Amino acid sequence: MELTRARAKDKAEPKKRKLSESKKDMLSGYLYVAPFFIIFGIIGLYPAIFSIYLAFQKWSGFGEMEYVGMQNFTLVLQDPLFWKSLYNTLIIGVMGTAPQLLVGIILAYFLNLAVIKFTNFFRVTIFMPYITSMVAVALVFGVFFSNNESALANYVIGWFGVDPINWKTSEWGAKIAISLMVFWRWVGYNTIIYLAGLQSIPKDLYEAAKIDGANGVQQFFHITIPLLKPFIVLTVFMSTVGALQLFAEPTVFLGGSAFNRDEAMTVVMYLYRDAFNLNSFGTASATAVLLLIIIVIIASINTWLTSGSKRRKKVRAKHAKG
Repeated sequence: MELTRARAKDKAEPKKRKLSESKKDMLSGYLYVAPFFIIFGIIGLYPAIFSIYLAFQKWSGFGEMEYVGMQNFTLVLQDPLFWKSLYNTLIIGVMGTAPQLLVGIILAYFLNLAVIKFTNFFRVTIFMPYITSMVAVALVFGVFFSNNESALANYVIGWFGVDPINWKTSEWGAKIAISLMVFWRWVGYNTIIYLAGLQSIPKDLYEAAKIDGANGVQQFFHITIPLLKPFIVLTVFMSTVGALQLFAEPTVFLGGSAFNRDEAMTVVMYLYRDAFNLNSFGTASATAVLLLIIIVIIASINTWLTSGSKRRKKVRAKHAKG
């Protein structure tokens, strides 16, 4: 009788399940990555969602919010200064981004050559501008592109018979100076990425090409560039997004007049001006949403172009087999 009661008691009490080793590993993995997602949610995700919500509100940073629907987007799109800032962003982006990508590939190619000595020194030297403080960069370029007639930039262009330029106040002078600052700061970063891509290309391909009679130019365009394409797509995408978010370079170069003039005002500077100078957080958030849409469109175009080239290669391969 007692044995029967003990068995019934054992059946009534649920057994404590022990976690298997695989579940323990999975749980520990989640715990390791949890801090990142918590910080990302607080610092990244929540502000982004709140900014989208704020784009439909009228708010000065204090007091209650007032729902205004699409009015903030209408105000931004009807503001000529927004379109001027978008124009400046695209022009400075093209002038500062395209040359650095081309020069970065060339520099990486030469740094990867075995005949070049002191390659480590040159790699560090080229990468130094990327880690240089923006304050130091502003001081150097502020002296180089000073509005004085005796400034170094005016002295150099004087050799070619060009009159001195007011670099910080003229329409194209400010754009050129900021573009050169962007180029100088980021060309080393892209060079190191391209150099990593070049070092991943097998040397056997170049040796086989030499045996077949290919010269250096042919090897560069038929081996280096095609195998470097994933790195090129990456740097083009990152440089494009960075150019659309340009803020630090024009702000530190122009100083206190950065938000009072429109010669070099970018979209992010326009956003900052609305939020912190005019206390119009609604229109600033609407500008941020519009900028996000522009970035998504450009990213989609880059992806489409990449996938399109792959499809064209597949079609050519099918025709070749046929």
